[in-house]
Amino acid sequence: MSSRRSRSRPSSGVSRISEDQIIDLVSKLQQLIPEIRNRRSDKVSASKVLQETCNYIRSLRREVDDLSDRLSELLASTDSNSAQAAIIRSLLME
Repeated sequence: MSSRRSRSRPSSGVSRISEDQIIDLVSKLQQLIPEIRNRRSDKVSASKVLQETCNYIRSLRREVDDLSDRLSELLASTDSNSAQAAIIRSLLME
């Protein structure tokens, strides 16, 4: 019934994503997420893939924040005119 409804709606210029495209994107995500990629079973629900993707992104964000904090601390303990400080500043700007 939902497919009938979507066909009857006038085109609003918004492209719809097909079920096959969703399946393909979920499969690509599954290959990118270490927690899922390293499992022996190939059968993982789309909701589990999305959940693990969110967890992985949160983990990466925490790791970036931690590394940024560590670089900032290192910069604070380094002579501000040194080559090492310039490298740290360039890393923090990226």
